[in-house]
Amino acid sequence: MRIIPAIDIINGQCVRLTKGDYDTKKVYNEDPLEVAKSFEDVGIEFLHVVDLDGAKASHIVNYKVLESIAGKTNLKIDFGGGLKSDNDLRIAFESGANQITGGSIAVKNPEVFETWIANYGSDKIILGADCNNEKIAISGWQEESDLEVIQFIKDYQTKGVSYVICTDISKDGMLEGPSFDLYKRILNDVKGIKLIASGGISKFSELPQLAEMGCEGVIVGKAIYENRISLKELEQFILNN
Repeated sequence: MRIIPAIDIINGQCVRLTKGDYDTKKVYNEDPLEVAKSFEDVGIEFLHVVDLDGAKASHIVNYKVLESIAGKTNLKIDFGGGLKSDNDLRIAFESGANQITGGSIAVKNPEVFETWIANYGSDKIILGADCNNEKIAISGWQEESDLEVIQFIKDYQTKGVSYVICTDISKDGMLEGPSFDLYKRILNDVKGIKLIASGGISKFSELPQLAEMGCEGVIVGKAIYENRISLKELEQFILNN
């Protein structure tokens, strides 16, 4: 299972929110590149970067931060937040993204999202299936749709998606543990999907549980920044797996 630390960006700074609420913003570091390098130093190879300004603005905003991290580390970056047009996608890939995550676009403009899958391939395009009460949420989690998360993932698997990041918003930033039951059901119901668990990771012991369950990756954010999980522990996990 891949360990994928998260860097969320507002105004070029590394921040975390609770349950996606912009009013709960906490700045952890003014230099995201410094944070990214600290991950790379312990053997981490992957990074999840979210452009929170972009998610609100509905177009890419913090691509310079992406460019800086991609240019000065060897991390493989998946980038999301506000990618709505072919031009946003082009900028993200030109700025060094290895993969992009599309969430709201997959709900609001499925035709465009499907052309991205067709044009770039399933290794480059990740489906963002962020949910509240198992209903897909969009627009930086400011809106809830009536789409049921497991059916949403199933439908996109038939359209070529193989990677899915699923965040249970009710767990995000709460440091109370991830949605084990939901992930178990997704993996049982959607065979062959590469599921990346996100939201709620609170302690190291949850990582082997997610690996055992069959998650392809796990995104860890606040637990690192609040020193609930040390970089040393992540380094050991990577070495032993």
